Amino acid sequence: MSAQDQPHYFSESPETPLELKRIHAFLAGEERDMVTANGVFSGDHLDKATRILLDEVPDPPTRGHGLDLGTGWGPIALDMALRSPDALKVWAVDVNDRALDLARQNTERHAAGRVEVTRPEGVPEDIRFSVLWSNPPIRIGKEALHELLSQWLPRLERGGVAWLVVAKQLGADSLLTWMQAEFADWAEAERTATAKGFRILRIERMRETTPSAADA
Repeated sequence: MSAQDQPHYFSESPETPLELKRIHAFLAGEERDMVTANGVFSGDHLDKATRILLDEVPDPPTRGHGLDLGTGWGPIALDMALRSPDALKVWAVDVNDRALDLARQNTERHAAGRVEVTRPEGVPEDIRFSVLWSNPPIRIGKEALHELLSQWLPRLERGGVAWLVVAKQLGADSLLTWMQAEFADWAEAERTATAKGFRILRIERMRETTPSAADA
């Protein structure tokens, strides 16, 4: 990611003029040609954290819905879809319009009809996810990140699992501690791996009831 991209990839509409790029990324066992651009996260290459996540997570389930939270130009969603062909429905979510357009191009080219690329509000509220993979946007700040995870992690179905990759130096351990406390009523969270300064965090929904549902 270049310095000029960093202020923009959290924005809905990057102000920098569009500069399309072609890169190669190793996804689902093959080298694939991808279109990227400036103004999105890691527009020059597949970033190290995402690479570690994709190398560490098990194959996705063969049924249900999968979620890529913060899809960028789409590598996580694409890898998930290609590793569970014709079975798992993958949702690729982002707030950056440029990233969404790139993700649509990449997923349509390599996994046509298997990935729904959309803004957060485009995911129907009744959908529950059997799997969630994410390189979450840590740099939006702790409060915003907690709000984001509190919105999406409770949408795991019973037995559903979320996998997150977070840099140790950016608070992976404190984030795990927060999730263990915040979601203790219905989920179990743990660290499963450490690689090159990054933690892989796993969160599994063990029970149906969430605190909000219990209070309703």
